[in-house]
Amino acid sequence: MAHATTAAAAGTAAAVAGGWRRAGMAGAAIGVIAASAAAGVAIDRLTLSRTMRRRARLALDTAGPYGTLRGTPGRALADDGTELYYEIDPADATAAPGEGGTADSAALAGRTGAPSTVVFSHGYCLNQDSWHFQRAALRGRVRTVHWDQRSHGRSGRGAGQGAAPVTIDQLGRDLKAVIDAAAPEGPLVLVGHSMGGMTVMALADQYPELIRERVAGVALVGTSSGRLGEITYGLPALGAQAARRVLPGVLKALGSQAGLVERGRRATADLYAGVVKRYSFGGQDVDPAVARFAERMIESTPIDVVAEFYPAFSAHDKVEALAVLADTPALVLAGTDDLITPSSHSEAIAEVLPDAELVLIEGAGHLVMLEHPDAVTGHLAGLLDRAGAPGFGRNVGGHGSAAPHPGR
Repeated sequence: MAHATTAAAAGTAAAVAGGWRRAGMAGAAIGVIAASAAAGVAIDRLTLSRTMRRRARLALDTAGPYGTLRGTPGRALADDGTELYYEIDPADATAAPGEGGTADSAALAGRTGAPSTVVFSHGYCLNQDSWHFQRAALRGRVRTVHWDQRSHGRSGRGAGQGAAPVTIDQLGRDLKAVIDAAAPEGPLVLVGHSMGGMTVMALADQYPELIRERVAGVALVGTSSGRLGEITYGLPALGAQAARRVLPGVLKALGSQAGLVERGRRATADLYAGVVKRYSFGGQDVDPAVARFAERMIESTPIDVVAEFYPAFSAHDKVEALAVLADTPALVLAGTDDLITPSSHSEAIAEVLPDAELVLIEGAGHLVMLEHPDAVTGHLAGLLDRAGAPGFGRNVGGHGSAAPHPGR
């Protein structure tokens, strides 16, 4: 999400500050990223007034139930004192958090008798609500934990952040703290999207004994084990090189002008929405309410947080850590039109995981779990089935679609 967020932020900040010329070379490079979205926005401007577009956004904000599911809240403390917010959905609607409920849950619990838990880790510039459809589908069937990464959602701002960038290894330790607090016993299935998948890899790298002793399955969705510096984000080679060269400096500058950037986001909301949609979804037939839901999650991440996390991705390299997951049933899933973490990165992960099911969803973008929720949920149910929960593959049905509703 960095290039989507930064493209819009750089463009809007430059616009508020007095135009692209003042943004200099950085603004021009990032402007290349935003250009492809601008054409669609321009067409919208010909047909809809600014007031009508603003009213449409407000209507979409209230149109769908996306992001409204809530569970029993809890907080874990990271090793540096950062408060990490999580929510637990129990295995059945009448059970208290921490208790098993359904036959499926009991089967997955195995010999320990402790409840099994599916732990969902979200991506960069998102929050736990990005798993809305999967959460709805699994609710009551198996115990789940949804948590917000540090400085995202309802979690606390990372202790000491601002002075030093975040590392993916730190996120792996954060996940361990959440597991210790929310699921200290019983089998685990770890599900991670994008940065969340990298978080799972960092956990495996630092806590291999936890993987061997407790992890019954792992799902890596739209993620990468490294070599992120080679991604072009759908840009020509020269444009991608220029963007990578200037992005750290642009982000640092924008992070120091957070108020300006936030005003810029509001001033050029149409451009921002166009960029987010281009980098989030592969198709054009996404429900506008789902697209707006994704936009709200991304725009809720402060630009200084975006800046603090971005350097972690160029340093991310967890290819060797995948060996820890070699004996674990795995699902590796991506959209074929993902511009953020291309499907070739998922193929590379699957090559070193002999027990992995590789699924490439044709035409899907980076937020594949929102764009094609039934497909993602179905394959996740299949993983739970392989991990020891009979019946999941047969009994988890459709739980919402990202296609436009009739009349929209």
